[in-house]
Amino acid sequence: MAGNKSYTIVEYFGGDDGYRCGYCKNEKGNFSHGMWSHTMTVQDYQDLIDRGWRRSGKYVYKPIMNKTCCPQYTIRCHALKFQPSKSHKKILKKMSKFISKGELPPGEDDGSEMSSKEPVSVPDARMTAAAPKPGIGADPSRPPCRKAKDLRKERRLQKDQMRQNTDGTNQPKSLEDFINESLPENASHCLEVRLVPVSFEDPQFTASYQQSVALYARYQMAIHGDDPSECSESEFQRFLCDSPLEAEHSPDGPEVGYGSFHQQYWLDGRIVAVGVIDILPTCVSSVYLYYHPDFASLSLGSYSALREITFTRQLQKQSPKLSYYYLGFYIHSCPKMRYKGQYRPSDLLCPETYVWVPIERCIPQLENTRYARFNQDPDAGDARTLKDVGRALVLYRRAVMPYAVYARKRRGSSDETEVQQYGSLVGQDCAERILLYRT
Repeated sequence: MAGNKSYTIVEYFGGDDGYRCGYCKNEKGNFSHGMWSHTMTVQDYQDLIDRGWRRSGKYVYKPIMNKTCCPQYTIRCHALKFQPSKSHKKILKKMSKFISKGELPPGEDDGSEMSSKEPVSVPDARMTAAAPKPGIGADPSRPPCRKAKDLRKERRLQKDQMRQNTDGTNQPKSLEDFINESLPENASHCLEVRLVPVSFEDPQFTASYQQSVALYARYQMAIHGDDPSECSESEFQRFLCDSPLEAEHSPDGPEVGYGSFHQQYWLDGRIVAVGVIDILPTCVSSVYLYYHPDFASLSLGSYSALREITFTRQLQKQSPKLSYYYLGFYIHSCPKMRYKGQYRPSDLLCPETYVWVPIERCIPQLENTRYARFNQDPDAGDARTLKDVGRALVLYRRAVMPYAVYARKRRGSSDETEVQQYGSLVGQDCAERILLYRT
């Protein structure tokens, strides 16, 4: 292989056999095409996820949407236009209260459900003798009782009025305002978010590696019920450290560069959560999140997504085209996976034409059928459809060549059907850049 040019090198596996679905538990209903990626450029991966592919470690897969039991639609959020919803604001305020006052919200995860509540008052029998006589009714000297809903509405109107009087505007707080809200100097906790490249050559990554491994195992066993053998160090490394993405820097790219990273959440000097992300030419792509089970009541999944949207907005200031936050797959047929649709505005990827369609237009279709073509233009097709398989690049005996040249050299049965299928899934552009390994 000549020169210093970076290539993506993959082995294609097809996708004829069904396997167990992690969502509906169907034993053989999950179908996808798969590739093992030895190495991959960030631009090639960007183009692949924009065609419905996604990685798990170095394995890159694409669900067979019209065949699999739980269709998985690629979803992206417009990070620059995002406004936190009421529930998002509650999560951010909950975290702010915890950091400033040290109060974990009540819930099954913090083990102190009663500790943060007022003690229950038990009336003393000696005090009941002075109870009012029946039939007198309400005290006419007191103002009439008002509904709690009306009192809340009045307080809200007063707050809005005060805000208008203060600055003359009624601008809603931005996501950054909520996250960067000033905290008192004597805050109970210190939360720091560190971005660490996934590389054993990086001192920060290696110094925190064992702590990260232990946190992952604890999370998997407590939250997902994994057996210790299923969340070993080797499994952690395969799933969340082995990435095919080559670290890259570009003059018009973000200062941290492109590639795979761990966003570590340090609370008072220890890691309590890690968000695994890929920074790509036009997006931040969320890969996985694991956290300490003791802090589950802080809604760390949603909190980390909000932090990652904020991070995307920061990167966009350095690299204007990097403006989307990809949340992985949206699975409408699995109710607990619908939360990804709450980060608006967002789009779903049409599984036939690979154009982005606002989620509001997609949901009515998905209410009626699991699989749907979102593009309403019946004449629209795949703009990057495979037109000439002969121009697809292959790696054969350590030499790079077009498939047409390889086909003439190769002896034995033809593999054109398999290469044709691979090319149609990655598209003509990627097929002419990615090296398909041939033996």
